[in-house]
Amino acid sequence: MAGAGVIDEYVTVLRGALRGPYGARRDLLAEARDGLLDAADAYEAGGLPRAEAERRAIADFGTVDEIAPGFQRELSVSQGRRTATLLFLSVPLTAFLWAVIWRVFPEAARIERVKPDWFGFLAKAVDLLQLGVGVVGGLTLLALGRGLRRIRRPALVTRRLGLFVWVQTPLVAAMGLTLAAAARGPVGFATYPPGVAVSAVSYLLAGSALFSAARCLRCTTAVAAPRETRASAADRERSLSRW
Repeated sequence: MAGAGVIDEYVTVLRGALRGPYGARRDLLAEARDGLLDAADAYEAGGLPRAEAERRAIADFGTVDEIAPGFQRELSVSQGRRTATLLFLSVPLTAFLWAVIWRVFPEAARIERVKPDWFGFLAKAVDLLQLGVGVVGGLTLLALGRGLRRIRRPALVTRRLGLFVWVQTPLVAAMGLTLAAAARGPVGFATYPPGVAVSAVSYLLAGSALFSAARCLRCTTAVAAPRETRASAADRERSLSRW
């Protein structure tokens, strides 16, 4: 297949206007490039010079400002699914692991003696909140999957999921620290291997959830590109017309 200088430049501009999961963005761009190349090949076979054939293919496809919002919405849905899947699988697992740890921890009996009256209520609230997060993840995954045709603004679902995670994760962390303080340590937990392992897994999963949620916010913000980004893309598109 012939070289595609104008098309490659166009795809580069489009890539710079998009935010989202690397794999999904790569696939969208590859699909767009292949379609443009096919259209340019057809125009070239009809007698147009290669550069003019590529410009004609791009004109038929649409400008970056016209195409990028639709691509970006697809990327936001992809990121929302990833975050929802992470929540659906990891949060209930974390809650289960901690429930097991507190039952087998050697100092559990001492904690029962020193904990305040509100300890049990707060512990149950944490468990229910984490369970609720898993439910939210499952419902969001369903909404952005089979229910996608019924949702008019899927990017909004992804954005709200990102905001929810950024509120929920620090809240659960604060409640967990409150429980630890009420249990007075708990003594010996820092050197208890199963507890250390579950703590490490919890920190890793919480960090992953926050990172994924931040990408949700970034993806959905990029649906409405800043004026500077649009201007930059327009300048680069104008340069294509001079090829």
